[in-house]
Parts: sequence; C-alpha cells; structure tokens
Amino acid sequence: MSQSKNSETFLIKLARFIVDKRKALYLVFLAASIFCAASINKVQINNDITSYLPADTETRRGLTIMEEEFVTLGTANVMVSNITFEQADALSQHISQIEGVSEVVFDHTEEHYKDSSALFSVTFDGEETDPDTVAAMESINTLLEGYDAYPSTTVGRDISVSLQKEMSVILLIAAAVIVIVLTFTSKSYMEVPVYLIVFAVAAILNMGTNFIFGTISFITNSIAIVLQLALAIDYAIIFCHRYMEERDNGLDAREADITALSKAILEISSSSLTTISGLVVLMLMQLRIGFDMGIVLAKGIVCSMLCVFLLMPGLLMLFHTPIERTRHRNLVPKITFWGQGVVKLRFLLPPIFLVVVIVCAVLSNGCDYVFIDTDTDFDNKPEWRIADEKVADTFGQTNTIALLVPRGDYEKEGQVLRQVEALPNITSATGLANIEVEDGTYLTDQLTPRQFAELAGVDVELARLLYQAYGLSNEEYGAIFQDVDQYTAPLVDVFEFLLEQKDKGVVSLSGEQAREVEDLQETLDAGLKQLRGEHWSRLVFVADLPQEGEETYALLDQIRSIAKAHYGDDVVLVGNSTNAFDLSSSFSGDNLKISILTALFVMVILLFTFKSAGLPILLVLTIQGSIWINFSFPALTGTNMFFLSYLVVSSIQMGATIDYAIVITNRYLDLKTRMDRREAVVQALNQSFPTVLTSGSVMSVAGFLIGNISTDATIGSVGLALGRGTLTSILLVMTVLPQLLLLGDALIERTAITLNRDRKQRFNQGTMRLDGHVRGHVSGFIDGEFKGVLHGSVDALIESHYQKPDLLQEEDHEDHP
Repeated sequence: MSQSKNSETFLIKLARFIVDKRKALYLVFLAASIFCAASINKVQINNDITSYLPADTETRRGLTIMEEEFVTLGTANVMVSNITFEQADALSQHISQIEGVSEVVFDHTEEHYKDSSALFSVTFDGEETDPDTVAAMESINTLLEGYDAYPSTTVGRDISVSLQKEMSVILLIAAAVIVIVLTFTSKSYMEVPVYLIVFAVAAILNMGTNFIFGTISFITNSIAIVLQLALAIDYAIIFCHRYMEERDNGLDAREADITALSKAILEISSSSLTTISGLVVLMLMQLRIGFDMGIVLAKGIVCSMLCVFLLMPGLLMLFHTPIERTRHRNLVPKITFWGQGVVKLRFLLPPIFLVVVIVCAVLSNGCDYVFIDTDTDFDNKPEWRIADEKVADTFGQTNTIALLVPRGDYEKEGQVLRQVEALPNITSATGLANIEVEDGTYLTDQLTPRQFAELAGVDVELARLLYQAYGLSNEEYGAIFQDVDQYTAPLVDVFEFLLEQKDKGVVSLSGEQAREVEDLQETLDAGLKQLRGEHWSRLVFVADLPQEGEETYALLDQIRSIAKAHYGDDVVLVGNSTNAFDLSSSFSGDNLKISILTALFVMVILLFTFKSAGLPILLVLTIQGSIWINFSFPALTGTNMFFLSYLVVSSIQMGATIDYAIVITNRYLDLKTRMDRREAVVQALNQSFPTVLTSGSVMSVAGFLIGNISTDATIGSVGLALGRGTLTSILLVMTVLPQLLLLGDALIERTAITLNRDRKQRFNQGTMRLDGHVRGHVSGFIDGEFKGVLHGSVDALIESHYQKPDLLQEEDHEDHP
C-alpha cells in the first residue's frame, strides 16, 4: 500500500519519466555539449577589473573619456643591472633604433643610472596592444638576452593566456584528487567514471553558455570550472549513494533509479539553495565583477543539478552491470573515537570557541585590505611583478596619475602643471603647456608672427598673412585692423592652422621651410594625440608613492584642489590610485551588504528546513565563526589581503560550507529520537563524516591548488582564502557544532515551530525510554521461556514505530538532509 501511494506522487512520476526517456536525454545532452563546446571560444575575456566599476565613479568616468578622446602610447621602464654607464649608453642607442620605438630616455642622472643599474624609459609608436608595439617589446627582450634585465611594462603582457595554462594544470591535479577521493568514498569503482562524465558535461554546459553574457572577467573564467566542481560535487554523490542504497534494499536497477531520483530531487534542490543564496548576494555587489562571478557560478550550479537530475539516471542504468561487478568494501573508517572525544569536551570547547570568535571578529575587522592586486602580499609572483618591484626598489615608485580638465585654456593648464609639479613626491608633470619645442619655448606659448616665423622656419610675410587668416577664422579681428606684428596666438593653434591651409593648398612650402614644418609636426602630433582630446585636455603626473595608502590619497586631494581652484568641479582624476580609492569606498558597503544578506538568506532557508528559530542561529554562528577565524590569519601574520578575495570567499564559504553543518544537524535530530543525545552526536558524526570528507576535501584542495599554482594575485588569494576557510569550517562542524547542538538542545526544542511540539516531545521521550530500557526491565522479571517471545514483540513494536529501516543500516551515511 505504501509503495502504491509513493508511486502515485508527482516526484515518482517525474523520476520514472526521466529514467524511461533516458535515450532521448542522451541525445539532448550530446547536442547541447557539442553546441556549448563550440561556443566556448565565442566568450570574450575581460582583463580589466576597472571596467566593472560603477559608471558614476570618478575612475570609470575618466577611463571612458580617455578611451574616447585620447591615444595612450605603450611605454616600458627597462632596468639593466650590473652594467657600466658607457655600456648602458651604448645599449640605449641600440634600443632607440628598434623599429616601433619612438623614444628612449636615458642620461647620467640618478633617475636613470644608479648603483650600477641603468633605467631606460621607452616610448613606442603605437598603443600597448598594437602588434607593432608588442613586436618592438619582444625585440628589446631579445636584445637584452644575457643581461641582468628587468622590463617593467604592460606591453605584451597577456594575463589570460598564462592563467589558462595555470588553470589547466590546476584542473588536472584537481581531477586526480577528485578521482582518489571518490574512489575512497564510493561503494563501487565504476561509480567514478559516471561521476566524471556528469562533471565534464556540466562544466562544458556552463562554459559554453557564458557566450550569452558576451564578456566575462578573467577571474571568473579562470576559477569558475574548478569552483563549480567543488561546489556541486555533493549532488552527484547524494544521488549515486541513494541509488546504491535502493539496490541494497533489493530493488532492481530501474526501480532503484526511479526511487533514488524521486528522493534526491528535493534533497539536492534544498541543499543547493544555501549555495545559490550566497552567489545571489555576490551578484548584489556595487562592484559589478561580483555580479559577473555570481551569475556564472550560479548558472554552473544549475547546470550541475540538471546533469544530475536528467543525465545521471540514464548513466546509472547504462552502467548498472559493471557498477554491481566492481563493488568494494567501505573504505571510510568509523570515527567513533572522535565523536566520543567531542562529547567529553562539550563543556570546554564551546566557551573557548566563543572567545576565539570574538577575538577573530575584531582581528578580521582590522585586516589590512588592499585594492590593487599588485600590492597584495602574495609569494607566487610572476616574472613581470618581480621586475616591477626591482625597478621600484632601485629607482623609486612610478605612480602615474592623469588629470582631465576642460580643453581650451592653456594658461590655466600651465598654472596647474607648475603648482602640482611643486608638490612633494611629484617627480614629473606633462601637459601641452610644458612641452618644450625649443630652448625656452613651449608648445602653448603665445607667439607673434615674427617669433613664429623664426621657430617654424617660414617667411615672416607668410607668417603675417597666416596670423591674419587665423584671427579672421577665430573672429579675432585685432590681427586685421591693428598691427599684426603685435598680435599673439598660441603656437600649437597657429601651427595647426598652418597645416590645415597647407593640406588645402592655400599655403605652399618647399625646401628648408617644408623640413622645419615636418619636424615641428612630429613633435606636435606626439603631444596632441596623447594630451588633447575633443573636449578635454590630459595632464599626466608621476609620483614617487605607492598606488594606495593615506599619503597617496592625500596627494590626490591636493591635486584635485589645485585643479578645482582653476576649473571648478569639472575635473577628473584617473589612475590606479583613484581606482583603489573608488574600490575602497565601495568596499565597506559591499562588505556589510554581503555579510548581512548572506547570513539572512541562509537563516531563512534553515528556518524552513528545520522549523526551529534557534537552530539556524547555532548553525550560522558556527560558519560565521569559521569566516572570522579564516580572515584573522592575515592580521595575525602581518600580511594584507586583496579586498575581492574577502568578498568572494566570505559569500561562498557561508553558502557552501553550511551544507556540512546541515548534514550533521539533520543526522543528530533524527538519531536523538531513538537514542541518548550523546550517543546521537557520536553516530551523527560517524554517518556524516564521508559526506563532509568528500565535499570538503575537494573544495579545500581546489582552493589550495589555485592559491599555490596561480601567479595572479587576485585569483591566488581567492584560492588560498577558500582553501583555508573550508578547512576551518570542516574543523568547526566536526567539533564545536555537535557540542552546540548537544548543549542547545533545549533551545532547539523550545523554539520549534510546530503546533504539536509538546505532544511530539513527550511521545519521543516515551519512545526513547522504551528503546533504551524496556528490554532490561522485562528480562529481569519475565521467565526465560517467555523472554524470546517478548523480545520479538518489542523488536516488532520498535520497528513498526520507526518504519525507517534505511536509517538503521550501517552503510547509510553519505546522503545530505
């Protein structure tokens, strides 16, 4: 009768439909996998984290203006150590002759030669992404082979390519770890190939469907596949273990598949909610890279669930014979000793835990967060970062800051340039107003016709006519109606007007005049395309300061104040320092939002899962404690942490590792209804250990692999924090959480949300007494010949009451709640 009712439920019907239509689903997944595999290359990878800044931030606004109005030529600071000045001078000549190199600055000052080290400041003809510029940089590297050289440049630096190589290695090692762990915790060797097929298809579906977003960040692209496997590995394990249990209960392969799937759908769906909730909160970050990572990883969880629900049932049917033939004994050891030790320490560890949590919460709150990835304390550094640090250590910091001001007033630009250049720590200032054309003459100087004629090498009469035409075109009639020799105009504007007239054929130049004008035109073009746009002028400053920090931010305020004194509020600062300041400003809001919403979402899910108001508090306290402990390590070791690592890992750690707490809690609540609470804790840990071991080991190993192999500071710091946080969560849920459940049992019962709570509590207590003491009392008073009969009756009564023979099996310990 019971089987008949179960067979009529919607989930049974759905499971039967999926199992019976497995061949059609094979074709669907095959077609989807082929399509997604072909679509992976269509996904564009964005290496610029600043593009995810909110549009209203100063940095994002400034970058947009510069992309639209200015050309930024590629540059490189190349340091060569252990070299004499004469050798360095000769080397600079060779570098300047390389095709694609516009200029090489090198002299005898300490800015370019110091402690037997030479610094060549190289400017290229094109932007840093131009193929000719990249080829020129490669030629410089080839020229410097054999020298102790450190090229500090972004030219030719393709982060995505190096990351893909690193992540391929990480994925291979992670796959090997997954195979070992799954083999260790499985019941049949043939389960492992089924797992791998499901994982591979889920990963291909997620990567291939990223093309719907057009572009994803390099961070998401690099770690999504590994985190997808780590976060969703539970789902396949839950379903497969359910299937093996139904087979052990005597069902044939098809019926076992249907029954296991009907049970696993709700179980897996509810288990995934906490993980997805953490990713959804990540999507609410003000910094849009959170949305990028959250949506891709959440989609990965959905792809994994679909593969488990729709593809894996068919695979279990396809391989059911080899699965049965390759069964092996349970390799996971019992940890009864651990559970007994946890029970004995239940009055000692929780107080210590609370003190540690409070201390670590304070320490994590005081962690030194950085907002530029190259400032992160990260040991696994790439060659380019080592070169940057070598140059900075020898010749000082080169922190470039761009100031955008409204175009047109060269006098104001010159005043701003001079005032900022006089500030402490400013080593150079560049703008149209201080580009020198000849000794003492600058590009924006006001010149008379005679001064212009001498400088440009043209006839003075031609210069007078040119000035008159220029004045007429600009509606400045003083050049016509007054003495033209007294009329002045900016050199750059008059020269541009001359070139326009030359192109129109109005002015004809030849011989020496033509050569002089061509030389000036080269100087003009180099300055204009970098420093003057359609609506804005760009002033560029270099400071000998780190890219972030209070002193740097104070300098930004000084520059902004000077510019506002001349232009009002219509000024924009751009650079890594302003980017760091914008990120730091949004960090506190994002941090608070993620912490509150993640905990709130998880608590609501737990409230509906366990129907107790007190229980979610205990579970969230445990995982939040692990997060605080995790992020107290940087403060304890005196290192800093990249802000994005904290935001990403804190949301993932809460959403994903809460599952471990749910597994143990669910086991404990079930077991305590038929045994002593202390024994229930021991058995709950025994039964939960394989699940926690499997999922936790994969996630922690994946995190540590990413942290120790990746040379990207952003991705590496995320990996290290995730691996460390997962281990911390495992340790706490296997020690402190059971003790909190034991000590807080009264709170759990009193805050239970049910109308029949008291009646059920009394009934459960009566059942426990029956289970624990009836046989002893009866055997003491009944004759031996009736004892066997009565014992049989008691056994029947207990079995009839529980009606959960699967919970009494020794091997049933891997599934989620």
